[in-house]
Amino acid sequence: MGLYATLQVIWWLLLGVLLMALAVMVGMDMGVGAILRYVGRTDLERRVALNIIGPHWDGNQVWFVLGGGAIFAAFPLLYATAFSGFYVVMLLLLWTMILRPLGFEYRSQIERPAWRNTWDWVLFVSGAVPMIVFGAAFGNLLRGVPFHFEWDMTSFYTGSFLGLLNPFALLTGVLALSLAAMMGALMVMNGAEGALFQRARGVVQVTAGVAIALFAVGGLWVHAMPGYRLIGGPGPGVPQTPLQQSVVTVPGAWLTNFGAYPLLWLAPLVGFGGMIGAWLAARADRSHLGWWLGALAWSGVIATAGAALFPFMLPSSTDPSMSLTVWNASSSKDTLLWMAGFAAVFVPLILWYTSWAFWVMRGKVSAEKIARGDEHAY
Repeated sequence: MGLYATLQVIWWLLLGVLLMALAVMVGMDMGVGAILRYVGRTDLERRVALNIIGPHWDGNQVWFVLGGGAIFAAFPLLYATAFSGFYVVMLLLLWTMILRPLGFEYRSQIERPAWRNTWDWVLFVSGAVPMIVFGAAFGNLLRGVPFHFEWDMTSFYTGSFLGLLNPFALLTGVLALSLAAMMGALMVMNGAEGALFQRARGVVQVTAGVAIALFAVGGLWVHAMPGYRLIGGPGPGVPQTPLQQSVVTVPGAWLTNFGAYPLLWLAPLVGFGGMIGAWLAARADRSHLGWWLGALAWSGVIATAGAALFPFMLPSSTDPSMSLTVWNASSSKDTLLWMAGFAAVFVPLILWYTSWAFWVMRGKVSAEKIARGDEHAY
């Protein structure tokens, strides 16, 4: 494998890592919003839950920036095709993401119950919807996306918004929401006490069980659905475009990589193991261990999807031969090389800062301090 191909694979792997970090860190915050109205039965309990993630939620948005930036710079054709085709979905995601910080900042500024109740619903919607969209995106990738290219590489999306809400995509969307709610509940357990802690523990056990069932059903579904197989393309050293390759759809083809490289079966095993481990850890009141096991569950689920899809990044259901792959959607060798250098510096810095922030702000959130009117509390 030459340097260029190596860089393409490295950036595919790095994009997967960024998606895992986004799912774990941002999903955790959104999970708290999604379960807020259940775990918090009083205004004070809901404020405690919000203040558990209060020091971290805005900093975690950096993973959105990194993920979008990585796609834009490393795989620009993927960025242009996906973002234009999924324009309505992106707008939906954008508006929910705009409402979310407003919910954090405005909710506790006025003491009227109707005001706070409204923002609680906003936090629920802005937590649940993005995670459903995130999971449904993976489901649609495995089903194939209706787009094609003209001779001048202009992309055309031929699907509809409702078409993206197909049964398999809804299954993967609910799977993502379940994992996010599980991680959010584990985070609440880390920082809460009493009844709030107990209700969060119950949420972990329910959502972990739902995630296990949906992941298993999804695996059986993928085994039966048509997958994509690359059977021909330009030779080495020739510019790669979606107009110069041959792709066929074959039932069960998404499991081809697992058959060729049995080590890849570790990915779904890690996913199942993390979910089961998080369920057991919550039951034993070991929420910190459960959080790390939940992070493993997210990583295993995303790694499973990535291993099944490779080398495809955006399969086309309109014309499979126009599917976008790691080889034909990436930037130039020099661009990938420069980006690798920047990533080697800044990604460790972000990981260090995030770890430091969680360490410094660890511990339980005091309901009494919030009730007394802490000026820094949400």
